[in-house]
Amino acid sequence: MGKKPVNTDELISVIIKGIDDVKGDDIQLLDLREIENTVCDYFIICSGTSNTQVNAITGSIQKLVSKELKDKPWHVEGQNNSEWILMDYVNVVVHVFQKHIREFYDIESLWGDAKITEINPV
Repeated sequence: MGKKPVNTDELISVIIKGIDDVKGDDIQLLDLREIENTVCDYFIICSGTSNTQVNAITGSIQKLVSKELKDKPWHVEGQNNSEWILMDYVNVVVHVFQKHIREFYDIESLWGDAKITEINPV
């Protein structure tokens, strides 16, 4: 028996909870499904204030997704300096930035055709 594929909506909500648990900031969900030739269906973007917090956010996401969905990222990069960590969960790619790096790269405007939802966790 292979493991059953993770439900994308569930994955998104667990990732957002993981970000919120450690006070990740300015969470945005980019829906890329209408855009041709994208590598995934969704981006989740958030900010941390320091490399320590960026690491805490990615750690929190990994722990929660592993515990609740028994899933782990296919690929994680950027942990060396923790200015921008990318976590690839195949259908959902998470970008965790330090604020100034996020402003510099401004991914949201690069994906201007995406449907962007501001997430305000309760």
